[in-house]
Amino acid sequence: MSGFDSNPFADPVDVNPFQDASVTQVTSGATEKVNHSDTTIPISSGSSQPAILQTSVEQSAQAAATAAQASLVKQQEELERKAAELERKEQELQNRTAGRTNTGNKENNWPPLPSFSPVKPCFYQDFEEEIPEEYHRICKRMYYLWMFHSATLFLNVLACLAYFTVDSQNGVDFGLSILWFILFTPVSFVCWYRPVYRAFRSDSSFSFFFFFFVFFFQVAVYIIQTVGIPRWGNSGWIASISMIGSNLAVAVVMMVVAGFFTVNSVLAVILLKMVHSKYRRTGASFSKAQQEFSQGVLTNRNIQTAAASAATSAAQGAFGSG
Repeated sequence: MSGFDSNPFADPVDVNPFQDASVTQVTSGATEKVNHSDTTIPISSGSSQPAILQTSVEQSAQAAATAAQASLVKQQEELERKAAELERKEQELQNRTAGRTNTGNKENNWPPLPSFSPVKPCFYQDFEEEIPEEYHRICKRMYYLWMFHSATLFLNVLACLAYFTVDSQNGVDFGLSILWFILFTPVSFVCWYRPVYRAFRSDSSFSFFFFFFVFFFQVAVYIIQTVGIPRWGNSGWIASISMIGSNLAVAVVMMVVAGFFTVNSVLAVILLKMVHSKYRRTGASFSKAQQEFSQGVLTNRNIQTAAASAATSAAQGAFGSG
């Protein structure tokens, strides 16, 4: 009955599991082994030290910062260069505009004649002042082509003269060669060189189209002169080769001139393509050419005077008949 004598409402007795005999024996043995052991477990010293950034990470960050700074410097230099280029173009545009405004006040300087000459220059020409920098080279090349063209026509006169001295029947070629030199030298300057000069000076669509129209026929004339059809006044290849059996010296002179005509033909084709490529970049068009032509006709004082005179005459005739 001892099990019923205990008080069921009393606090339970705390039972320590380590007070068990088997557990006490095991733990006491383990303690003795630990106390008799000479081995010590070192504490890691790295666990208490702060983390250190690796050198490679620092170098990569510095390289990225340097690259970003170099990129910014390059962009700044590019912007400054573009700003200087825009300022230069604006200044050139202002100079050209001022030049066109004061054209009437400028003294003509071409052809460069001496001061005592009774004939005065007829045109004003200045590549540096009137022509944009990107068109300097092509415009000067067209001018050099015209000079080479004129020199070739002069040499053609001499070759045809030699041709005439060998055979008096070739007097027609000599006479026509003089006519071609006197006629085509100024006409070529006015009809295709000055239009292309004005086109590059003011981006004139009408001048570009006029130049292309005339210069196409000039290329055809160069080809005809190179061929050298007899009785046409040109010392070309046919006429020069026909003289080999008669007079070799005259044939050589005529062949040299034929070579000059050939060079003119080749250079004309090349420069025509170059001018066309420049023309496509200027934004010129046929509609702009028509507009410029109509504006030029309406604002031309000579045309206005002629139209007014014609209208007045027609009105007077109508009233007089009435």
